[in-house]
Amino acid sequence: MSFVRRADPSTAYTDNFYIHKFAAPSSNFAVRRFSSDTQLFRYGPEPYNDTQSNSCSDAAKESPAASNVSQQNSQSVSDTQSSEIEVEFDEDEIRLKLQELEHALLEDGDDILFEISQASSINDEWVDPMRNVLLPNSPKESESSISCAVSNSRATRTPKQLLFDCATALSEYNIDEAQAIISDLRQMVSIQGDPSQRIAAYLVEGLAARIVASGNGIYKALTCKDPPTLYQLSAMQILFEICPCFRLGFMAASYAILEACKGEERLHIIDFDINQGSQYITLIQFLKNNANKPQHLRITGVDDPETVQRPIGGLKVIGKRLEQLAQDCGLSFEFRAVGANLGDVTPAMLDCRPGEALAVNFAFQLHHLPDESVSIVNERDQLLRMVKGLQPKLVTLVEQDANTNTAPFLTRFREVYDYYAALFDSLDATLPRESPDRMNVERQCLAREIVNILACEGPDRVERYEVAGKWRARMTMAGFTPCPFNSNVISGIKSILKSYCDRYKFEEDHGGLHFGWGKKTLIVSSAWQ
Repeated sequence: MSFVRRADPSTAYTDNFYIHKFAAPSSNFAVRRFSSDTQLFRYGPEPYNDTQSNSCSDAAKESPAASNVSQQNSQSVSDTQSSEIEVEFDEDEIRLKLQELEHALLEDGDDILFEISQASSINDEWVDPMRNVLLPNSPKESESSISCAVSNSRATRTPKQLLFDCATALSEYNIDEAQAIISDLRQMVSIQGDPSQRIAAYLVEGLAARIVASGNGIYKALTCKDPPTLYQLSAMQILFEICPCFRLGFMAASYAILEACKGEERLHIIDFDINQGSQYITLIQFLKNNANKPQHLRITGVDDPETVQRPIGGLKVIGKRLEQLAQDCGLSFEFRAVGANLGDVTPAMLDCRPGEALAVNFAFQLHHLPDESVSIVNERDQLLRMVKGLQPKLVTLVEQDANTNTAPFLTRFREVYDYYAALFDSLDATLPRESPDRMNVERQCLAREIVNILACEGPDRVERYEVAGKWRARMTMAGFTPCPFNSNVISGIKSILKSYCDRYKFEEDHGGLHFGWGKKTLIVSSAWQ
């Protein structure tokens, strides 16, 4: 079934638009699909030919930086030749000229690499330039037989083994070995294969981006939160809908807020990443016939200034949609959009009012803020302390359960492999392998995260997940105490989970709800006071 039906433009806000039932997704979900004509990753079993391997050099020839290098080289050579005709230089002067020429070439060479990586990050063909940088031409006859023997030994290893070999080589700064392994892996993996092949395909590109330092550009180019049209979901929202771990994590937070604020006349919810608002569509519908509903519901959505103003999928558009739904449900409702980066939010921006029960929701957002390992400012803990000062009745936290924050590169790679291998495997249980929705989720959302985690460092690495124990420590240090979910929330989630594949797991631990696939926990929801 479709979770959000396409609305008739003539009646854009009828009840049909808000249908959002809790049931296992079916193949009809694919009616809301994105265009799959554009592919960010191109793989196939055939080896790369000379035409492909020359595309990077062609791009370099066409780039302004390459043109400048060519002109400077020509000019330098011309100047040298004319100087040799007119003046007889001594040895020291000739050496100085050569050093100046070498310096100019090296400086421009850096510019070429920068422009190539930048160009590759702003369109959907970023893999091709990266591939050509990493894959040299076919081995020349002069190459040693030792190299051939090493290549043959790699041919007997599985893609998973080669991935870890490559990550180990990078951790030891053995770039030549890593490049050779990447070349072999690209002949073995496919984004249209089984889960193990798909996760390998995206991990390869994360490792490749690390070598050429193009991860930040790729991360910015993939826009997983932007819906293609007014009546379609973004790739990230599709992920939240089709994967029960994400979906039930949202539900647990919403139900915990309603339980904590039961009987309150006025309820104010501050959400630091409302996305497309589907969780509040469900919440408003739930309140429609609820005897304990508040007399007035107010939601404040916080997002970056650009997103707030976006005409398609922007925060103001989402607010108007929720206001119309609340009116249809007979609920007194108010929505307010705050355009600010998370680290810049102040209490005054949130407009908390006396007499309101305040609830704050952090869903898949806090991990984007730098902590003490990145900056002495520690925006992550600073925001938590600011929220504690608002004296909320409840704070809900929904986050991925993995350590991609402080772990060194090789350990981080193992974390990424284990986490995303389980997530890719779980997606096969909810959507068919040929589904355009599944492919777009993996390309636009999951690949984006993988590249950022593996290829970026410092402030550029923003996908900094933490395990549940670390979040408990942060919340406790900020002054919060855990608030276990009540039996109604837990029994409702267990009932819904029965409609999915039995490999989806759910358990309660230290007051938090852990959702996972097989033995791997993927998402943890927790509530705090």
